[in-house]
Amino acid sequence: MFAWLTGTQTTPPALLEIRSSKWLIISTVAAAVFTDVFLYGIIVPVLPFALSGRAGVPQDNVQSMISVLLAVYGGALLIGAPICGWVADRFDSRRWSFMFGLLALAGSTIFLVVGNSLALIVVGRLLQGLSAAVVWVVGLALLQDTVGSAEIGQSMGYVGIAMSLAYLLGPLLGGIVFERFVILKVGKSTFILTWLTVAGYYAVFAMAFALLGIDAILRLVMIERSVAAKWGPKAPEVVTDTEHEGSTDDAKADPECHIPEVETPAVTQERRRLPRVFSLLASYRLDAALFGCFVSACLLTSFDSILPLYVNEIWGWDSIGAGLIFLAVTIPSFTGPLVGGFVDKHGVRWPSTIGFIICGPCFILMRLVDHDSIRQKVLLCALLALIGLGVTLSLTPLMAEVSYAVDAQGAKRPAGFFGKNGAFAQAYGLFNMAYAGGTLVGPLLAGLVRQRAGWGTATLVLGCVSFVCVVPTVIWCGGSIFKLRRKQKEEKMGKEGESTKASPSSTSASSVTNV
Repeated sequence: MFAWLTGTQTTPPALLEIRSSKWLIISTVAAAVFTDVFLYGIIVPVLPFALSGRAGVPQDNVQSMISVLLAVYGGALLIGAPICGWVADRFDSRRWSFMFGLLALAGSTIFLVVGNSLALIVVGRLLQGLSAAVVWVVGLALLQDTVGSAEIGQSMGYVGIAMSLAYLLGPLLGGIVFERFVILKVGKSTFILTWLTVAGYYAVFAMAFALLGIDAILRLVMIERSVAAKWGPKAPEVVTDTEHEGSTDDAKADPECHIPEVETPAVTQERRRLPRVFSLLASYRLDAALFGCFVSACLLTSFDSILPLYVNEIWGWDSIGAGLIFLAVTIPSFTGPLVGGFVDKHGVRWPSTIGFIICGPCFILMRLVDHDSIRQKVLLCALLALIGLGVTLSLTPLMAEVSYAVDAQGAKRPAGFFGKNGAFAQAYGLFNMAYAGGTLVGPLLAGLVRQRAGWGTATLVLGCVSFVCVVPTVIWCGGSIFKLRRKQKEEKMGKEGESTKASPSSTSASSVTNV
């Protein structure tokens, strides 16, 4: 009945070439990321109502419960990410793991819609965190399987656009839809006002279910290249991590990588005892990339807790105006594919370093925004745009660097050390943990510092955090710069030695001729 959708052992599914194409898979992953982040964001403006009006939480406890729900989401994401990575690397197909994430996201949305108690809302946030873990871990690993390390940077640029748009549009549209229902003045009846509030709550989640439907269609239609390959040569070529093992390109491969040797029984025993994720964490290159992703997430999400309140205080902007100011940060993310394409050719070290260098002084200069004038508003928008560009220059290459670092580790280890499917899902599980940690620390750090020491001190601290990340990025991202310089020096000395050996023979020949 569904042979046209899934195919049979002998008959390929309909439109196989299109459904397994690179661009459809990239679009599916980007749509999944957009859906996940958007659904996370649209409940931000309605969560206070859900807690007080539906779950019966006292108004004095709403703020603390919002913090608890944020921690529940972050905890589920942190715990679920490595588990999803471990599971995904042990299945030949990543599609079913991807579909499980969609089911978890749909389930979380249902719990949040019908949730009339604190327990149901907590379960909804737990499922939302688990679905985010699946989307980010399995989705990015699926990208790596599809395009390989040669084009992963550009693909991450498209994912970055989807993420930035969702971060902007989620809270903004959620707030507009909810507010447009609530502010309607129909008489003075409390019953009518309550009905409008509930209707606005459901209207917000109507957008969520519409987006889930589109996402479900894309995930069902998509066919992995490894699965499509079994139906013959018409299917697109499968890109595996082994195509890049042992690469001599210093921009992506470790300067000391070598062709893998035959696996020995001792190595096999070691592999069985020690989880592969610990071998990944032993790489300074991957650790530096994860730290950079953590800092980038801190910088990007720090605005959530301080910027809307600050523009409200000095300019009197409402929630819509405070949401629109984030456009300045979001628009530069559209350069992500260009940045990723540059990284695929020239490496991650200098683009990501320049990104952190741009963010540092721009954060510090935001302390100059302290009164109401047109010039101040232009200055803030310009600084936010530069910070958005800096985060794009740093985060997009570092997301690709996770893939490059795994390739470099695979090139230095025996064949099959990371298993048949490699360790990309586990590596992106670690990336997900680092990014989730940044989204927790960033708003908390910025909010607490601003509350205790003011806006100027908060932006100064964030600028210093950006400068701190420059050091490990320069040293280890793209491979250890010390090893790279040593390798270049050895190659130069080798060439000089060859020329020196050739010189005496030519000199002797010249002497004989003169005699």
